[in-house]
Amino acid sequence: MSTVQEKIELMLQKKEHLMQGGGAKSIEKQHSKGKLTARERLNLLFDEDSFVELDMFVRHRCTNFGQDKKELPGEGVVTGYGTVNGRLVYAFAQDFTVEGGSLGEKHAHKIWKVMDLAMKMGAPCIGINDSGGARIQEAVDALSGYGGIFYRNTKSSGVIPQISVIMGPCAGGAVYSPALTDFIFMVKNTSQMFITGPAVIKSVTAEEVTAEELGGAMTHNSRSGVAHFAAENDEDCIDQIRYLLSFLPSNNMEETPRVETGDDPNRQDESLNTLIPDNPNAPYDMKDVIRGLVDNGEFYEVHQHFATNIICCFARFDGRTVGIIANEPNVMAGCLDVDASNKSARFIRFCDAFNIPLVNLVDVPGFLPGVDQEYSGIIRHGAKMLYAYSEATVPKVTVITR
Repeated sequence: MSTVQEKIELMLQKKEHLMQGGGAKSIEKQHSKGKLTARERLNLLFDEDSFVELDMFVRHRCTNFGQDKKELPGEGVVTGYGTVNGRLVYAFAQDFTVEGGSLGEKHAHKIWKVMDLAMKMGAPCIGINDSGGARIQEAVDALSGYGGIFYRNTKSSGVIPQISVIMGPCAGGAVYSPALTDFIFMVKNTSQMFITGPAVIKSVTAEEVTAEELGGAMTHNSRSGVAHFAAENDEDCIDQIRYLLSFLPSNNMEETPRVETGDDPNRQDESLNTLIPDNPNAPYDMKDVIRGLVDNGEFYEVHQHFATNIICCFARFDGRTVGIIANEPNVMAGCLDVDASNKSARFIRFCDAFNIPLVNLVDVPGFLPGVDQEYSGIIRHGAKMLYAYSEATVPKVTVITR
């Protein structure tokens, strides 16, 4: 009969083995691509020693195609909770060193559990995606896993902040969970999102395109508007996530965090008197106006590279978060078009869901005229922005700058 101590030793050995993920060789390969491992990412995200891992010992039950002979540590995903800047946050990180981070039945169940707990506790949920997609050996069980994730994304929407982080390939069904969440971060040169990859596109439409051109960070940040933030590398990306969380409440019942900014709410900024040119046709930089108004001139822009004729950003007044929507006279004279309407409508709805007041800085000639805009449905898309404003019950303040 083995002693309790022997059992504890055995458990610690197993744990140590599981912590290595796909092994030293796979970890080295991950690092050589400029990517961190799942656990390294979570250690950077959470406050020191605060991360508690869940379901480390979970194993798959697939016996098809020789899967029963494979050991997949942690089922290719690390899940758990901890604190970020002292506040409770739940997260999962797919482990590309284990079976390419592919999603099987038990992998999905681990993600479901962490999403359910985030909802139950009223805390933000962060998903770090780095995966080859569905684990095809598990067939419909893997697809059912995605379905359960989509369902939870939808139920959590507007209740807790959901942040998706693309830190590797993300294709097919895997791109739809991020698309259902509030914000998507992408890392330049190491992350891609697409429904079908370059090889499939070539075989179907004969178009030739690289993975980076098709679904890289800047493609989705500047052209498609699928992603909201672009980062230089994994570390920069995690710094930005922590920064974004500092503006957001934990759930839709709470107020936003109060930050001591040391900026007197009664201060006056003389530069604002001369910022706007006398010539009504001359442009100026609306971001200078924002810097002059907000605490310490500090703001965090959402969709910085997309629909740049409108600015959406988080900032603070007297230490409290506000959402700012501002026309940018420097770009297309600040006209509203299809993309600007969609960008602002989504931002308004997020702020409304999470009790964030809206400040509007208006200098707009109106909607952009043109055949292309009419054919693209400017009436339909423009209505989304009007709907979002009408529906919003948070305080709304408008400053007409010109």
